[in-house]
Amino acid sequence: MKTTKDNFSDQSANYQRYRPVYPEVLYDFILSHCSAFSSALDCATGNGQVASVLSKQFAEVHATDISQNQLDEASRASNIRYSRQRAEKTNFPDNAFDLITVGQAYHWFDFMAFGKEASRLLKPDGVIAIWTYGLLRLNETLTSALDKFYQDVTGPYWDEERKWVDQEYQTVPFPFEEISTDFSFQIRTEFTIEQFEGYLNTWSGVKHFIAKEGYNPIGAFIAEIKPHWKGQQKVAYPGFVRLGKPLKK
Repeated sequence: MKTTKDNFSDQSANYQRYRPVYPEVLYDFILSHCSAFSSALDCATGNGQVASVLSKQFAEVHATDISQNQLDEASRASNIRYSRQRAEKTNFPDNAFDLITVGQAYHWFDFMAFGKEASRLLKPDGVIAIWTYGLLRLNETLTSALDKFYQDVTGPYWDEERKWVDQEYQTVPFPFEEISTDFSFQIRTEFTIEQFEGYLNTWSGVKHFIAKEGYNPIGAFIAEIKPHWKGQQKVAYPGFVRLGKPLKK
């Protein structure tokens, strides 16, 4: 079985502070495909933002992650149960969940192993939802500069799994009975330049750059774009989702 990478334990607080929040329209779309709301599982929960939303809709929510640091920072609710587990091999019983979610983490998984496990855990009419968001978009000048930084500076330092995100999850293996949909979404927010810098520092590609080169490339990039950054800039992340049901046993 593929070993799941942990690129985020050492920056859990920054991940909580700077990573974007998923829009309500995404949850509405996913929940519209659910037929029951007894139990849900959020895999690779990270800061717990998905689990927190699901806890308002489901009687019970379980949320797992391989990073104890992330779990320590996660949002709390009385009906959320956090546990440190790999998504591909859990201790939950068969047919336990009406919904399983994976937000911005599926590309790190062993796809076939997770597919088998998720199909075991889902009730026969349960739903699996995975989604990702791509490189954020700003105004034309800043977006052009960001694309160059992403491709030319940090490009060689990203894990190979990043390709699945760049390809909008359209090519990622998805061993489920797919629910056909053309739904997409956008995450919209605003950043000061300090917040933007904080967000860039959560990139695993930047982390790998620093480990190999011995310095952080973000400082020079921020200095380059600072003359073009006025106050708070509008930001949009393009988002992509896939839905499925468990393969027939």
